[in-house]
Amino acid sequence: MTQKTLPFTRQEIMKIIKKYPTPFHIYDERAIRQNATEFLKAFGVLEGFRQFFAVKANPNPFILKMLKEEGMGVDCSSLPELEIAERIGFKGEQVMFSSNDTPAEEFIKARKLGAIINLDDISHIAFLEKAAGIPQLICFRYNPGPARQGNEIIGKPEEAKYGLTKAQMLQAYELARKKGAKRFGMHTMVISNELNEGYFIETARMMFKLAVEIHDKTGIKIEFVNLGGGIGIPYKPEQKPVSYRKVAEGVKKAYDEIIVKNRLHPVRIFTECGRVILGPYGYLITKVNHIKHIYRDYVGTDACMANLMRPGMYGAYHHITVLGKESKPLDHIYDVTGGLCENNDKFAINRKLPEIGIGDILAIHDTGAHGFAMGFNYNGKLRSAELLLRENGSVLQIRRAETVKDYFATLDFKSAKEFS
Repeated sequence: MTQKTLPFTRQEIMKIIKKYPTPFHIYDERAIRQNATEFLKAFGVLEGFRQFFAVKANPNPFILKMLKEEGMGVDCSSLPELEIAERIGFKGEQVMFSSNDTPAEEFIKARKLGAIINLDDISHIAFLEKAAGIPQLICFRYNPGPARQGNEIIGKPEEAKYGLTKAQMLQAYELARKKGAKRFGMHTMVISNELNEGYFIETARMMFKLAVEIHDKTGIKIEFVNLGGGIGIPYKPEQKPVSYRKVAEGVKKAYDEIIVKNRLHPVRIFTECGRVILGPYGYLITKVNHIKHIYRDYVGTDACMANLMRPGMYGAYHHITVLGKESKPLDHIYDVTGGLCENNDKFAINRKLPEIGIGDILAIHDTGAHGFAMGFNYNGKLRSAELLLRENGSVLQIRRAETVKDYFATLDFKSAKEFS
């Protein structure tokens, strides 16, 4: 099997481990910035393009500051994410607020920030009006139902809890206009981790046609279309990355054929990608503590699902490199596991790897997005540190590892004692 490359050597990682014990996530600043530049350049051919990074993919403030410097906005889905955005300096229409089952205080915060509010249901119009008032600019999330196919990560659109039907979209814009909205946007998110470039182009066609229909039936002109995210990354070595250029050119062609032809130009084009911006440029570094031989051979690491949930949650593939053994034959078959009391706490199942010994260091690839961010404390597991490999080769800790003291910080032992 083809091996994936790494931005560091075993010797460099061993030096880092002396200061920052495993497990930890480490991100490659040079690659992140280079990818951001290439992404924005490719999609810059689209009318008024803006990319709102999906904060849920990686909410580390250092990372978000880097992406702000590269020219991206942020897509937030909760009060803490809005707070992070505000503290870093994102403001106004640099922030897209897309949430579901949203509490009133989150709408209030989004209004105070001047964020673009993207509503997930027609009933939320009245809820927003009561909680924070109707803004001049409002957006609605479209769920196309059986008209499009999803995948195992995001599910079929008709089974998803997100968005409005087409009939509701038409009603929502008219209702929002009656309540004082003056500017209107449209959003969708129907796929996750998709490598088929044509899928995103068809999504754009769907949204452009809907913009035309809304204008024809209501007289409302859509100011922007947010095509969502969902661009996948090549988790497996044999997979090819999505061509930003092909997607952007395909979307532009659809724009010219639908938006321009129907005299609705200009309509700004937005995306809210997360995974493709950061995913390939993060690595979970973990040490092998145990080797177990029963019905299968197991490699037991000091990381677990609390550090990377995707394999256990989705059965997702993450490539694994045994540092220092990159050229060794893949002549052993292992399950690579963590220490949770759950049998799905596995990073790999029946994976061909070189012979592994206790003390070996594994690099689990493509954890820059939906890696640390999906962490949890089940079994009392503590979340790891996050490190940044700087462009000059130095290493910066951008989040320290949790401690036992952190784990107990929210408990009220005094109340517990009084209760007993």
